[in-house]
Amino acid sequence: MRAARGCRFQGESVWLLRVRWGIASAKINGIAANPPRWSDGSFSVQGAAAALDVTTQTALTYLADGLLTGRQLRKGQPWQIDLTDDQIRDLRARLQRTRRPKKEAS
Repeated sequence: MRAARGCRFQGESVWLLRVRWGIASAKINGIAANPPRWSDGSFSVQGAAAALDVTTQTALTYLADGLLTGRQLRKGQPWQIDLTDDQIRDLRARLQRTRRPKKEAS
């Protein structure tokens, strides 16, 4: 399919049309928020972040850096992160080693 001016549709154009026409993005679980854990036992980004006691951005960085493994059905779909109790323990220990102590204000 071609856009009105004959060029190909870009992701940004599709996003703009979805927003303008009120079309929701496709989600694994319909329109509901992502649960902490999916039915197959894998974690969502939010669930993994909560389990590791980090922000969702840090969980996404861990995915990009290969510290976490996960999959998406398609680009833009929610992540399904495989996370074992041992990995949670190891990553929390890593955080304890790398977090800087809070300095008291002088």
